[in-house]
Amino acid sequence: MNLENIIIKPIVSEKASKLSEKQNVYCFKVNLKASKNHVRQAIESFYNVKVLSCKTSVLPGKVKRTAKGTKKSSSWKKAFVEISKDQTIKLFDGI
Repeated sequence: MNLENIIIKPIVSEKASKLSEKQNVYCFKVNLKASKNHVRQAIESFYNVKVLSCKTSVLPGKVKRTAKGTKKSSSWKKAFVEISKDQTIKLFDGI
């Protein structure tokens, strides 16, 4: 699996920003087939940080009701990545 295809996007929410400020843990939406080792290697290579731990969870898709019936959104994987205390990840530079 290519490292470019593993990380889809960072998750920016109130809960994720509190985790990054207090515990130095960052949240990312990752490929459903990516393992913890793949996520660790991708974060270390793209952001030049030392990853201490990586926790993943698979979130099931939701059923949405529409006028024409029901549709199911696809499942996705979330990764919580803890990095060293002296390092940070700049998600938004210049804002």
